[in-house]
Amino acid sequence: VAKIANVSLTFFIIARCVLALGEAGNFPAAIKATAEYFPKKDRAYATSIFNAGSTIGALLAPFTIPTLAAKYGWEAAFIIIGALGFIWMGFWQFLYKKPDQNPMVNAAELAYINSDNDAQPAPVVEEAAPQKKPSLWQCFGYRQTWAFISGKAIADGVWWFYLFWMPSYLKNACGMSSTSFEFQLALGVLYLIVMISLLGGYLPTIFIEKFGMNPYAGRMRAMLIFAFFPLAALAAQPLASLSMWYPVILIGIAGAAHQAWSANLFSTIGDMFPKTMIATITGIGGMAGGIGSFIIQKSAGALFDYSAATGLELFGYTGKEAGYMIMFTFCGVAYLIGWVIMKVLVPRYKKIEL
Repeated sequence: VAKIANVSLTFFIIARCVLALGEAGNFPAAIKATAEYFPKKDRAYATSIFNAGSTIGALLAPFTIPTLAAKYGWEAAFIIIGALGFIWMGFWQFLYKKPDQNPMVNAAELAYINSDNDAQPAPVVEEAAPQKKPSLWQCFGYRQTWAFISGKAIADGVWWFYLFWMPSYLKNACGMSSTSFEFQLALGVLYLIVMISLLGGYLPTIFIEKFGMNPYAGRMRAMLIFAFFPLAALAAQPLASLSMWYPVILIGIAGAAHQAWSANLFSTIGDMFPKTMIATITGIGGMAGGIGSFIIQKSAGALFDYSAATGLELFGYTGKEAGYMIMFTFCGVAYLIGWVIMKVLVPRYKKIEL
């Protein structure tokens, strides 16, 4: 039995690595497409829309995957969901073109897309020189890269803590059964609240259009505002004794703030880097987010084991509940920490010129 378990775990890890390799290309391509099709003032809003797609998937998964597995078997559920990715890849491969090469983009739309360049029209040359593209290692020499890495690593670690540990929290701290309708409803409501983040990407547009701020300054102002909303997680554990709906709602608000923060964070790439570097920097940030997530999840697991084994007492809580309170406290202040680090590294707008 132990040998079978080890083999199953090994193949599961291999399958998860293959999934990660395929998934890794999605966000760099999406962020670069956003930079190509939207002026800077609209990119965060556009990013928040496509970024909400992952939330929609998480919202639908508890209701669709078990149904597919029950009717066709768990193997078929993997195949059906995986096939949807190939269908979408087909549409992307054959339909996507750059704006100036897309026959469906008219002159007025193209002018709006390129409106960022209106203030400083480029000189006319006979043939445009190919844009330079630094190597992967050269990208790490810019403070802007480290600013994005810092914001991404901290924020993604918190986000994946909520995704990974919230079901466990509802079972252990709130006494819910993972097979109950109430449990599924709670997760559904949480992800539904996260969808509020769609509005978060529009805030920088208001700062840019109404207050005349440059895109990076408007983005950072919006991110600072969103960094305060995760503080709601500080009240999740204290209010859990009254009703399990309090932590669900408060973590949902924190999750919505994360998605709004993330949409604006992704858009800072287009503010600070030339288009030839956008996909590379997004990929570097994705790697940083993965490393940050690994460290935080591993630390959370060790903390929960330690607090349960030692009966840790903190903030009036004992054992694993004390561990959850520590993690919720960290998650609440993490975005403010990330914002300060980014601001120290890049205090003012400065785009990299190659």
